[in-house]
Amino acid sequence: MGTSTRSAPGRSGPELPRATIDRRLKPPLFLLNLKCYPAALGPRADAIARSLASVGREYGVSVGLVPSLPDLGRIAATHRLPILAPHCDPQPPGASTGFTIPEALVAAGALGSLVNHSEHRLPPSRMVPTVERLRSAGLVTVLCTRDAAESSRWARLSPPYLAVEPPDLIGGSRSVSTARPGLIRATVEAVHRVSPTVKVLCGAGIHTRRDVTIALELGSQGILVASAVATAPDPRAAMVELARGF
Repeated sequence: MGTSTRSAPGRSGPELPRATIDRRLKPPLFLLNLKCYPAALGPRADAIARSLASVGREYGVSVGLVPSLPDLGRIAATHRLPILAPHCDPQPPGASTGFTIPEALVAAGALGSLVNHSEHRLPPSRMVPTVERLRSAGLVTVLCTRDAAESSRWARLSPPYLAVEPPDLIGGSRSVSTARPGLIRATVEAVHRVSPTVKVLCGAGIHTRRDVTIALELGSQGILVASAVATAPDPRAAMVELARGF
């Protein structure tokens, strides 16, 4: 990684040398997935990244951002927060046109990747090589699951983070914290029986500080959110509302 101190576009002050940026994702974690929402692409993704970094500092919350793949490299190079990819493929370097491989993520400045998100599910045969390839490249895996049973199954891979998100609640008005609190507790217990070091995140329908607080009280070590911020009329206000729940 370089150690340039050039000022990034739209930001005041020098860019931190890459070596001095804290590249860890520390629980409790506020992880924001921008997906491919039109309001969170291109320059709008940069604005959200600036706001997220600012809110994290202001409220003392560990934050991370998952931008769309076309925005990832630019945002990783110009913003002071951990950046993850929305997906990764286990293909080897070289003749792998159209795939997103760990080496490309490292070169782009990413910290890690989501794996098996409900909108980009992997067949079981690809789960193990994907997680292993990310690990060998020194990248963080945030492995997404649907329920406690699936979480328990994949906890044996010991990903640093596992995010449980019931598909029917993703993008909706009901949060898993209030609609299915038992799922969070059951997932945490099931995962830790298999691999105590895995940190469980709570996703799906997280909108308010109360949703966040309940999720943490039930044993999760952070949240994975998307539409509550990415489609909000005022994304920064939405971030502040969630950050206050920590």
